[in-house]
Order: sequence, then C-alpha cells, then structure tokens
Amino acid sequence: VQLQASGGGLAQAGGSLRLSCVASGSHFASFDMGWYLQSPGKQRDLVASISRHGNTVYADSVKGRFTISRDNDKNTIYLQMNNLKPEDSAKYYCNANGLDSGLGHYWGQGTLVTVSS
Repeated sequence: VQLQASGGGLAQAGGSLRLSCVASGSHFASFDMGWYLQSPGKQRDLVASISRHGNTVYADSVKGRFTISRDNDKNTIYLQMNNLKPEDSAKYYCNANGLDSGLGHYWGQGTLVTVSS
C-alpha cells in the first residue's frame, strides 16, 4: 500500500484547509486510517482516526475544528481543518493500519501545514 497525501499549504489563522490521502492497492476498506502530525524535534501524534467501521477519534486540541472522513470508493481519506491556529502548524502524515486484518501498517510521506497568525 502506498499513501499519497496532499492539500497542505499556508493558511491564515481562522482559515481552512482540506487534506487528502489516496491509497494505492486493494483492501482499502479493511484499513483503519488516521492523520498524525509531527513538528521538528517532537514525536508524531494522532490528530484524528477513522476506523474501517467509520468510528472516529480526535485529539482534544482539534475537536470541533477538524473532521476526518473516508471515501472507500475512491480509496481516500480527508481531513477538513477549520478555524486553524498557528499551533496546528506541522507536517501531517497519513496512516493506514491493517494489522488486525493481517494487511500491514503504512505511512504516507506527509504534507506540510503552516498557519500564520
């Protein structure tokens, strides 16, 4: 499985961005998917996840502002980011977790989000 993330860029505080992650390969619907962020020198942290059953989990810092969704027909997940804050600035990585299904665990290359105040 290869994951291609896009949609990052520069936004002003209070603005919006939408990240996309397209997965190649098969069995996309069997993967739990997620978005993680990482700032220089820091660990990679969960932003939001969506299970293969459609259940979502959000980091407290983004609840009410970000929405994760998936389109299994397009092998794609999205992260709608609203009311952006400068502290949201980081590189965002797409993750595909198929360990429960014996399909492996994969990371995308990341897309950079920069929010100016």
